[in-house]
Amino acid sequence: MARGAGDGWTRLVRFLRIALPLLALALLSTVFLVARHLNPDDALPYSEVDIADRLREPRMTNPVYSGTTADGADLRVTAEAATPETPGTDTTAGTGAAARRVLGILTTPDGIRTDLRSLAAQMDVTGDSVTFAGGVDLDNGGGYRVQTDSMVARMDMTEVRSLAPVTATGPGTHITAREMVLTQDPTRPNSYVLVFTGQVKLVYDPPK
Repeated sequence: MARGAGDGWTRLVRFLRIALPLLALALLSTVFLVARHLNPDDALPYSEVDIADRLREPRMTNPVYSGTTADGADLRVTAEAATPETPGTDTTAGTGAAARRVLGILTTPDGIRTDLRSLAAQMDVTGDSVTFAGGVDLDNGGGYRVQTDSMVARMDMTEVRSLAPVTATGPGTHITAREMVLTQDPTRPNSYVLVFTGQVKLVYDPPK
């Protein structure tokens, strides 16, 4: 009885050794047969449109720049998209790359983080600076928020300078000025300050 069961098991194993590869081959053949019914031309117009668009306006999606300035600050700039500029008749054209919806994060050696947000930005051809435009919000870890039309940030050293009049709010203060600059404190190593210049008006509202 035991021998008959063993012979049956042996025959089953032999059968499966032949049947399973044949089944796999049949399934593979079916996949190829189904694939032949697909029309590759259906996706071609969409690919052509995308390629043509990219050739007409080369761009990078979600680009990231990360580096360290000479004074040891960490700088990271991200954008929704960036496009290289081509030379034009204007002397300001063809200088670097343009980006939209930009976030710059500057972390200085003293541990203070400063965020810059703008609708657009322009990196110069040398890569030494980025101009934020289209309305700029600067949020400083020291508790100040500065708003202006445009700012320029150096890439090789810590310096963020406004290119238009600014409005700033901070702990109990409201400031308007023609210019603002974030830079190293010349009196204290590894320290950084926000400096407002030009017709500065400060309103102090002490907490009650």
